[in-house]
Amino acid sequence: MEAQSPDARTRHSLSPVLQKLNSLKVVGKKDSIALMEYQLLEAATNNFQESNLLGEGGHGRVYKARVSEKLLAAVKKLEGVGRDVQREFENEMKWLTKIQHQNIISLLGYCIHDESKFLVYEIMQNGSLESQLHGPTHGSALTWHLRMKIAVDVARGLQYLHEHCNPPVVHRDIKSSNILLDSNFNAKLSDFGLAVTSGIKAKNIKLSGTLGYVAPEYLLQGKLTDKSDVYAFGVVLLELLIGRKPVEMISEEQCLSLVTWAMPQLTDRSKLPNIVDPIIKDTMDIRHLYQVAAVAVLCVQQEPSYRPLITDVLHSLIPLLPLELGGSLKITEPLPAALSFQQR
Repeated sequence: MEAQSPDARTRHSLSPVLQKLNSLKVVGKKDSIALMEYQLLEAATNNFQESNLLGEGGHGRVYKARVSEKLLAAVKKLEGVGRDVQREFENEMKWLTKIQHQNIISLLGYCIHDESKFLVYEIMQNGSLESQLHGPTHGSALTWHLRMKIAVDVARGLQYLHEHCNPPVVHRDIKSSNILLDSNFNAKLSDFGLAVTSGIKAKNIKLSGTLGYVAPEYLLQGKLTDKSDVYAFGVVLLELLIGRKPVEMISEEQCLSLVTWAMPQLTDRSKLPNIVDPIIKDTMDIRHLYQVAAVAVLCVQQEPSYRPLITDVLHSLIPLLPLELGGSLKITEPLPAALSFQQR
């Protein structure tokens, strides 16, 4: 099937959520995105009341908003007036008006009021993957199969950015807090404030990202490619597998990297089952566990050329999913040679 450019996709009919928005009082449109009145957002969030707070990010807070009787949304209020805030707002608008994909968050509207800027998204009832894994429930809602489905969803979103957008897009901030989950635990990529066109010279962009997820070549040399996203995906896969944060403080001066700690155990079949998140331990086919560990190991290789393309990752993970969660029966297909598990 021929890949479509993001611009072509925006000309498709609006999603049902956007159609609901059409009946509301909106004051304009940018592509398929509604320009919304501040008073509507104020009323929908009950004047941005603390009880409606869903989360906080680097440049803003996200609130639950009842936009109408039938429509719940999430409103990100970008705070501050610096150049970074303006750039993040413009970048988010630029990408999310172009990109429509089942595994990428939908931007429904925006608003500029005085010096504040607001972005309105579809609501994601199960919050972020970070809050599910590292919050009060410690991942208890996430079975092995759900974790694999989330990994496949994220890989599908990345495959779209890397291979179906023209020119290709590097997300640049893949992490568990930017992976949002709907009521059925379908995962969607969010936060495109740092996204850039692939192949851009790093000297033109500010070094950004999140500790624990940033690929070594980007950190050390400023090199930025789609393989930077693959590295971050590998870290998320380790989080799903092991249930630990990418970086953990072990003292005031010292922190432990999940990648550094896990690597020797991931490639040893006798040690691997012992580091799996206790919530999912012994709930999966052991061969599937080896396969996922092998994929994670390749994704977090120090040398970018050793990392697989996200498409290869996707084709290795899909057969591990049950059919009802979008898996396939094509297990007989040979996996890419690089993704087979090394016996030690």
